[in-house]
Formats: sequence, C-alpha cells, structure tokens
Amino acid sequence: MSRHSKLQKQVLALYRHFLRAGRDKPGFIPRIRDEFRENARIKKTDVMHIEYLFRRGQRQLEQLKDVNTKQLGSFSKPKDQS
Repeated sequence: MSRHSKLQKQVLALYRHFLRAGRDKPGFIPRIRDEFRENARIKKTDVMHIEYLFRRGQRQLEQLKDVNTKQLGSFSKPKDQS
C-alpha cells in the first residue's frame, strides 16, 4: 500500500467528515460521493487546484454542518455551452 501525502490525507479526512455530516440529511450522500469522484480525476500534480477545492470543501462542510441547511446549491453550465 502506498503512502499518502499530507494533502491526500487531508482530502480523505474531509471526505469522511462530509459523509458523517451528510448522514442525517436525505439526498446528500450520493451528491457528496459524486462530487469527490468527479474531482478524483484531477492530476495529483495540480496542487494549486486541489488546495483551492480543499478550502472550498471546508467552507461547504461548515455550511452542511449547520442544522438549518436543507440543501446545497450548485453552479453548473447549461448543456449547450462548453
């Protein structure tokens, strides 16, 4: 088994925190998994992008932990744009 870098360990811990926080909110777990799987395709050498997503994830986790949070918003491009 290979060793993980410090950043990889932080991302894995963030993923576990997301799964725990989303456990009590219906529909969150599949979305969390999809988001992390999509971002798993980012090259390990793209450290700046990974760090940006990590910080963004930390802010989203704080929002998710709020008891008043019922859903997460998202930004997406319309399918006709590329």
